[in-house]
Amino acid sequence: MTVETIVPTRSARSDAAVNSLVAKLWNYCNVLRDDGLSTIDYVEQLSYLLFLKIAKEAHEADLSDDPRAIVPAGLDWDSLVVKQGEELERHYRTVLSELGKKPSTMLGTIFTKAQNKITDPAKLRRLVVDLIDKQDWQAQGVDVKGDAYEGLLARGAEDVKTGAGQYFTPRALIQAMVDVVRPTPDDTVVDPACGTGGFLIAAHEYIRNNFLDGMSRAQVNHVAGAIRGVELVPGTARLAAMNMLLHGIGRSDGESLITVDDALRNKPTEHATVVLANPPFGKKSSITVFGEGDRADGRDIAYSRDDFRSTTTNKQLNFVQHIMSLLAIRGRAAVVLPDNVLFEGGAGEKIRRRLLRDFDVHTLLRLPTGIFYANGVKANVLFFDKKNQRADGRPLTDKLWVYDFRTAQHFTLKAKPLRRADLDDFVASYRVGEDRSRRQESDRFKAFTYDELIVRDKVNLDITWQEDSAAAESDTFLPPAVIAQEIVEELQSALSEFAAIAEALGETGAVATVDTDDAA
Repeated sequence: MTVETIVPTRSARSDAAVNSLVAKLWNYCNVLRDDGLSTIDYVEQLSYLLFLKIAKEAHEADLSDDPRAIVPAGLDWDSLVVKQGEELERHYRTVLSELGKKPSTMLGTIFTKAQNKITDPAKLRRLVVDLIDKQDWQAQGVDVKGDAYEGLLARGAEDVKTGAGQYFTPRALIQAMVDVVRPTPDDTVVDPACGTGGFLIAAHEYIRNNFLDGMSRAQVNHVAGAIRGVELVPGTARLAAMNMLLHGIGRSDGESLITVDDALRNKPTEHATVVLANPPFGKKSSITVFGEGDRADGRDIAYSRDDFRSTTTNKQLNFVQHIMSLLAIRGRAAVVLPDNVLFEGGAGEKIRRRLLRDFDVHTLLRLPTGIFYANGVKANVLFFDKKNQRADGRPLTDKLWVYDFRTAQHFTLKAKPLRRADLDDFVASYRVGEDRSRRQESDRFKAFTYDELIVRDKVNLDITWQEDSAAAESDTFLPPAVIAQEIVEELQSALSEFAAIAEALGETGAVATVDTDDAA
């Protein structure tokens, strides 16, 4: 049976409200940047204050007989708005410190180790009273609040100096991945490198839009705690927690849906039926993860994982191994991975052989350049399912379908950003909800059998068949305005990077490090 994807229709009025709110919040960010506050610092501070204001509004809107305050009196929004000057700044620091003492809750995830970075009391007062207090956040609705916050996160991702872009996956790509994976109310959805929570929010939105009317009470309760993420960086985890709350996911006083930890540290204690992830870019890590049969002797930082079959410092390869363990039987995964995961030898080859043998690796989407904030990244989305082993011992992968969305495609972050419609042909070719035997080959979509894949040098899955010159020819005919805008973007990016390097050298001096790969 074919299942149609229902895409929610956003009204022009709703979009206008989002854009207006983002513009209002962003304009104040520019004021604070003059004091040396980065975009992500600003969004972090905004998260604290937004939470307190929305908690106040939610408490006032609670019509139950015994409404319970989310934030204790004396640490709430009302305690802030009545203060000014240095008294306001001191009290704000106290609020942040006290609210961070419940680490197992969403409240604790947002406020743990929180610090005030707005040192000018006048500007803090202006942010509290003029910007946030005057806005009726409850009246905005979940979509407007959530999308406005995501809009700020997207702008923060453009801040080259902070490296915030590594936590941000293009929304159009996230939506397409979720549309073909199709999470349901019975699924447990996990992102082991969740960044600011984009995949988790998209999965929740998909379930809400496609299943809400027919969901049982048990399913509603399950979904409330079954969309979860793990994030290594505490500051990013708090942004993810706030992002989810603003999208109506989780309870501020309930169990935290974001775990602050290194997902690679331990074997999963629970399994997921859906994994959506974009592990951090960067080939090597200072941490070696030792697989089955290897020992961590002599290593300053090492994890021992007896569920891993290969030892390596390659972060993406280790995340692939982690996701292989994380998936439940009949679970499905969609993971953004750089090209090196497809062709690297040693541990990479061993992991690819195991993937093809023990999992149904069925689809590979080759992504174009220019869609990520990290310059020049060449990446892919690998789709694979976990199944019971076949009785006859045959490999679980029959065919890998490769969709080449890279050749002759040209995108930039500003002049020509990736849109969801650009991925319509991929989604249509995927044949969502149908048996994969009904897929049809095209110029961009081709199938390769297990036997063809396993004999390739190092089991290289970096497969191309279209002429590379097509991409160069497509660039030749770009409009002059697009070319000019790209030059401006590249120069601005380079200048920002050089400025950050110069500042770092001036403050700390140059330090060179050499990383070695111990891949087995």
